[in-house]
Parts: sequence; C-alpha cells; structure tokens
Amino acid sequence: MTRTDEPPTPDERATLATFLDYVRDTARAKCDGVSPEDARGAPLPGSPLMTLCGLISHLHWVEYYWFQVAFLGEEDEGPWTDEDPDREMRIALDVPLADLLSAYEAQCARYRKLVAEHDLDTEAKRAGRNGKHPNLRWILLHLIQETARHNGHLDILRELADGRTGE
Repeated sequence: MTRTDEPPTPDERATLATFLDYVRDTARAKCDGVSPEDARGAPLPGSPLMTLCGLISHLHWVEYYWFQVAFLGEEDEGPWTDEDPDREMRIALDVPLADLLSAYEAQCARYRKLVAEHDLDTEAKRAGRNGKHPNLRWILLHLIQETARHNGHLDILRELADGRTGE
C-alpha cells in the first residue's frame, strides 16, 4: 500500500479526497500483520470495546452513516440500537480483522465514486442534530477528522499489542 497526502491536483475536491484516502490507508496500515488475538485485545481497562477490530468496524459504520444515511437519505440499517449504541464495536470481535478490512476497503471504493459524482456544495438529505443539512464538503472534513482521531487510538492499541509504532 502506498499512502500519500499529496493530491494529484491542487483543487479542493482532490485535496479532500486525497486526505480522506490517506487517513483510511493509515488505519489499514496500523492493522497490518497484527495477530488475530491482538486484533481483538482490549488492553485499556476503562475501554473494553477499544480494539483494533472494533475501531475498523466503527470507521466502516461511521462512513456508512454519513454517506448512505445522512447524505443519500437511505434508511438507517446500522448495527447500533438505542440499548447498544456501540454495537458495531462489539460485533466486530466475532469477525476476522482481514474481513473487516476487506469490507472497509470495498465500501471506501464505492464512496470514492459517490463523492466524485456530487458537487461539494450538495446538501445531505437528512438534517443533523442541529436541524441543518451538512454539505458534502463538511461530511468529508468530518470523516477526515473522525478517521484521523481514531488512527491515534489504533496507534496506541498496536503499540500496546506488539510494540509496533509508526505508519
């Protein structure tokens, strides 16, 4: 995998798309070569759902929510419930990390196409908690921020698991 944060052209769309792909690729790189046990390990006593598998599943479902539910206005069929709002992290423990990463990559490819087909000023069909409809630009920036923040968590979990740092 070759990661880059240098867009092919200096325009806004290319910059946003490149940075989103960069943080996505970084998340996958943090998981490269980890053992199945370490992928499911939760080394932080106060965060029993904070696992490599759980975070990759979370990133997958966060993008699903923002692109399919909020932006396109589709019905929310995510795994979460009112009783278990973090279910996407819990159910990930029953799925091999390689399968989670493969599903995440396939989904990212679909969303790259979706982003390319819409103007950045296109508003989401669903309003956010504040009653406003974010545009695609905001959604991309939000996903960059969300994924980058969780990359820090993935980095810590990986170092605690097997000492590997970097990426």
